[in-house]
Amino acid sequence: MNDTKAHLIKAWPYQQDKMKLPVGNVESALPFYETHLRFHVVNRAETPFKSALLQRDDLQIGLEENGGDPTQDGCFFEVDNVQKAFDECKATGLTKELSDFSFQKYGDINWKVFFIVAPDGLCYCFGQRQQ
Repeated sequence: MNDTKAHLIKAWPYQQDKMKLPVGNVESALPFYETHLRFHVVNRAETPFKSALLQRDDLQIGLEENGGDPTQDGCFFEVDNVQKAFDECKATGLTKELSDFSFQKYGDINWKVFFIVAPDGLCYCFGQRQQ
């Protein structure tokens, strides 16, 4: 593992499926994911919907032109170092899309988190478990 960047460990979708995240236009959405979130395209499809499979580390997500509302979806990404993840995003030029850090509790786990809203409307939360 490269210790200069955050490692994505796991992803939980806000709605049903992290492999079918809705976007209006896959082609126009991809540059944000490649440039700012450092995913790369591993596959594209035209049916049943135009889609792209993206990967970063051992984690995959999918973007689809499936008619869903992107403002109601996204993912929570568990990372090994939330500060590094934040710094990486800032280094790629993201500023207004980034929230400040906050602390949230889900079940019995405390998380240090920040949020990003992509231009396509999908919201992503990056979080690290706290002791």
